[in-house]
Formats: sequence, structure tokens, C-alpha cells
Amino acid sequence: MSPYAAGRRSVHRSVAAGVPLALLAALTVAGTAVGAPSGEARVTGSATLGDIPLGTFSNALLPGTVGDDRGVDLGGIGSDIYPAGRKGEFWTVTDRGPNGQIKVAGEKRRTFPVPGFDPAIVRIRVSGGTVKVLDAIPITTSSGKPVTGLSNQKGRDEAPYSYNASTPLSYNPNGLDTEGIVRAEDGSFWLVDEYGPSLVHVSSRGKILTRYVPKGLGLTGADYRVVEALPAVLLHRKINRGFEGLAQLPGGDLVMAVQSPLSLPDTDAGEESLTTRLLRFSTKKRAVTAEYAYRFDPVNVVDPSEDDTSELKISSVVAVGRDRLLVEERTDKAARLQIVKLTRGADILGEKWDDDTTSPSLEQLDDPAASGVPVLRKRLVVDLGTVKGVPGKIEGVARVDHDTLALINDNDFGMTDGPEAFDAQGRLVDSGIETTVTYVRLPRGI
Repeated sequence: MSPYAAGRRSVHRSVAAGVPLALLAALTVAGTAVGAPSGEARVTGSATLGDIPLGTFSNALLPGTVGDDRGVDLGGIGSDIYPAGRKGEFWTVTDRGPNGQIKVAGEKRRTFPVPGFDPAIVRIRVSGGTVKVLDAIPITTSSGKPVTGLSNQKGRDEAPYSYNASTPLSYNPNGLDTEGIVRAEDGSFWLVDEYGPSLVHVSSRGKILTRYVPKGLGLTGADYRVVEALPAVLLHRKINRGFEGLAQLPGGDLVMAVQSPLSLPDTDAGEESLTTRLLRFSTKKRAVTAEYAYRFDPVNVVDPSEDDTSELKISSVVAVGRDRLLVEERTDKAARLQIVKLTRGADILGEKWDDDTTSPSLEQLDDPAASGVPVLRKRLVVDLGTVKGVPGKIEGVARVDHDTLALINDNDFGMTDGPEAFDAQGRLVDSGIETTVTYVRLPRGI
């Protein structure tokens, strides 16, 4: 344990099936229901992850990857949540690791305080008021090396810097900013990534099998198979707003959500747009087979305290039938869950909206439906912003049963932006925000 980690809880290491780990953490938070009038959605339980030093966690998986965790604990596992087949157990995935922004000479720099951190798939159990880590699988290259969470390409991704934004770090074409996760019948995993954006197929032991990226991306130097199989229009994804939501339909097809509108034809258009895209991917054909236009509600409808349209994001999509999805629209403070039906008539794949010279672009249309775009119809299931006890920044949603959802938040590893995120000794000044799994019961189900 780090000598700087006063008050940080100890963790235990064991070996299961030849893979180092099974890190257990417990913590405190009552798993009691939060009162709500009969007939309204309500929180029925809440559990929180305890303190696990990030260096201890990482080095148990891949020894020597983290020399100094700067006082950061394991967090960020709330990028997504997926049922693991046993009551109270879920698969989750970390994002790229602790990162923040510091402004230097008027420009924001992306910081990576623990650059050796390797994204991981984490299996958790929710029991009472505690979240326990049962197992974790590091995501590795074909040769078994850590992929890291570092930026991929100079000129396309943000330049990586040290914790205080003073020292440039090297780009890494293997790096992933992992978000959504599902598990296939054969035990392998599918993940989505924000950098490419990309769809990543990972073995049951965490080794990347294939990374599917947009046509024309030109990613070279990766130590795994890279296939340009996604529409080239995705090259216009907003920085840090690539794929975030991922769902697995009953037949095995995947649906990926672009977190925010594309920057087409420019950044301003993307910031002001209410239209983003969902893509359907056939795991049998290894190809995108459909694309859909998804329209956000106005930002002040999703979050009455927000007036900046660019704060709208899709963070989670969940299959709730053969062709139906639960879609989470959110800001960092509020979220609403909508049901959409994927129909053949709504498919826009290969149409002019995939041509980045089309003017006006899909993102520029004030009323896409009036312009002949078959926007997905949606129905509100629940406004989580009105449900007492739901934390902010919900990034993962899982369906537990017909009436119950499990939500998980992204606590950003306890980090905040700005130079005050670390003290004079370079140790984290923790935000105090914990990773929490929250159960919400819907009176009318889904």
C-alpha cells in the first residue's frame, strides 16, 4: 500500500484460474429504499465501492504497470454495467483511467496522472450496502501487453500530459477509452471506445481480438488486429464523445450509440445539434448493417438546470426486446430513459447523411423529420432526475428484471479538473464522489 494512503483500505489478492486477482472491497452506505409516493419510480437500494488503491489493483493484474498511483483509488468502473448471470453480480468496465484537464497559456491540456493504468473489465457483486470486486480482467494486446488509456493519434486525439500538465507523454496506438460492455454467449466481450470511435472484440481473458474503426482512420502501430469497417462519417466525432453506449440484441447483433452529435460540418454545428446516431453491427457479418438518427430532447427538458445543448449525451443503451432499446439521455446532473424501436424504415445507412459533403448535414437540420429523415420515435420511461436518491453522472444502466434497473455512476476516479486536483506533493485531492450502484424500481415496468 502506498505510504501516502492514510485511511485507505487494504485489499487482498488471490489467484483464480491462473489469473491474478479477486480484489475485494467493502464499504458503507445503507441499502435501504428511498421513500417515494406509490406509483412513482423509486430507489430500492444503494451500494458503494470501498477504497482500493489503484496501484495495488493494477499491479495485481499486470505487475509493474503502476509505479505511483498518486493516491488515486480504483474508480471509473461505472462506464457501463451488464448482468453477469447471478443475482447481484454484474460486469463493468473502467474508462481509460484517471484523467483531467488543466488550462495552460489559455489552452486546456489533457492530463493522465497514472499513465501506466490499463483499462479493465471488472466483475462486481452488490450485497447490502457494499460493492465487492470479485474479479478483474486486464485488457491487453495480442502479445499480452497493456493497452493503456493513452491517446492514439497526434492531430486527432488530445495530446497527453503528466498529472500537472507540465510534461508531454507519448501517444499510444493501442490505447483505449473504453465505455460500453456486453458479454457474448461464447464468453468473449464486446466493448466500445471513444477514441476511434471503435468497437472492440475482446477474448474472455481480456486479449483484444479485433478493433473495428471508421474507414479512413489510418491507425497504425497497434499490437492487435485493426479493421476499418465502420462508416467514414464517424471520423467527425467530437473529441471525447465517440461511442459510449453498447447493447446486445437477442439475436446477437450489437447497437452502438455515438455519445453526442458529430461535428458536421464543423464544431459549432455539433455543439448546437440535437441529432446523434445509433449503429447496428452484425457480429456474424462483422459489418455495420443499419444506422439510425436519434433526436435528443431539448437540454432544459433533460436537465432543467442546464442551458448548454452540448452537454447532452447518450451514455447507455440496453436491449429490452428483439428490436427495442432503452436509451439514456443525460447531462452530468440528470438523465431520462427513453424506449425506441429499431425499424427497417428508419435505416439511413449509406444515404446522403453519411456523406460529409452533404449540406446541410444531418446535424444541422433543425427538424430532420420535416426534411425526410426517419428519426427514431421514442417514449419516456422514467425521468431519473426526479427520482430521489439517484446520483449524478449515471453512465451505466442494466435491466435486472421487468420492473427493476441497476444504475452505476462514473466517479472519475475521484478526480476534478484544474491544478487543484493534486496537492503540493502530487497526491490526489479526492472529490469525495464514490462509485455507487443504485437499484430503481419502475411501477409500470418496461
